[in-house]
Amino acid sequence: MAAIRTQKEIRQRAPWWLAGLLFANFAVMSYDARDGATKQRMVRVWAQTIAYPVQRATSFIGGHSANIFRSIANVRRNAAENEELRQQLAQMDAELRETREKAAEADRLRDLLGLTLPGSYTTIPARVIARDPSSWFNTVTIDRGSLAGIENNMPVVSAGGIVGRIISTGPLSAQVMLITDEKSGAGAVIGQLDTSHAFGAIKGMGDNGLLEMRYISGLEKVAVGDTIETTGQDAIYPPRLTVGSVLEFKAGSATQTQVIHIKPGANLDRLEEVMVLRYHAPPRSEGEQAPPGADQSIERKIEKKKVSGKK
Repeated sequence: MAAIRTQKEIRQRAPWWLAGLLFANFAVMSYDARDGATKQRMVRVWAQTIAYPVQRATSFIGGHSANIFRSIANVRRNAAENEELRQQLAQMDAELRETREKAAEADRLRDLLGLTLPGSYTTIPARVIARDPSSWFNTVTIDRGSLAGIENNMPVVSAGGIVGRIISTGPLSAQVMLITDEKSGAGAVIGQLDTSHAFGAIKGMGDNGLLEMRYISGLEKVAVGDTIETTGQDAIYPPRLTVGSVLEFKAGSATQTQVIHIKPGANLDRLEEVMVLRYHAPPRSEGEQAPPGADQSIERKIEKKKVSGKK
């Protein structure tokens, strides 16, 4: 039975052995077969042919993956470079703005220091550090006070003309009432003090930033653009300081005075640096009279303050 079973098993397995031998023979023949042109083994050619799609797909996926990672790296690098350039541009813009501000400040200081004053006064340079919004910019605060020798009623000027007068002082700062304030005033003359007889008084008009000149006879000739100077008769401002120029006027008559509006010479809306004059009006002799039309009302107020102060 064992011999019969063995022969049966042999017959059943014989086809598999035959197939295996044929495959082995085919493999040996294929391995040994060579291409006629290139003399390469055919098995190698077949292997390359079979591997080609896989290699191509792998190369395509790997290349695109590398490109994606490279693009991500480039985006990050470009973002960092853009941020750095943006910071450099902001820094350059700030430096340029600072340079322009310093140049403008230097020009203002040069104009202020080059201001020709009609007298030998001690001057105190100061910088505007604050404005009073409650009174529509009619008062400003400067960074010099009593320790620098500043006193009440000292005149304040800029390169363009008179700014106002000191109304209160502290050790390190002082408050200036601008000439445009409704409570402010000064004696003035149209034209030059030595040659003109058009004496009057100026008064601030408040919000509109202009001055009004009063007591000018209707017989006096007035033209737009005429310069206005101080007379010194108000005991605050020295004579021959620039006030501004005539902006508009309403002609009067022999019995009616003219209405004149003046644009201040000082740029009161953009005050940066000013000069305080250590000026005290010389005492007037009893026989000395104020020029016709001078602001005598202001003089009376000042005299009253002086009298009350003595008391």
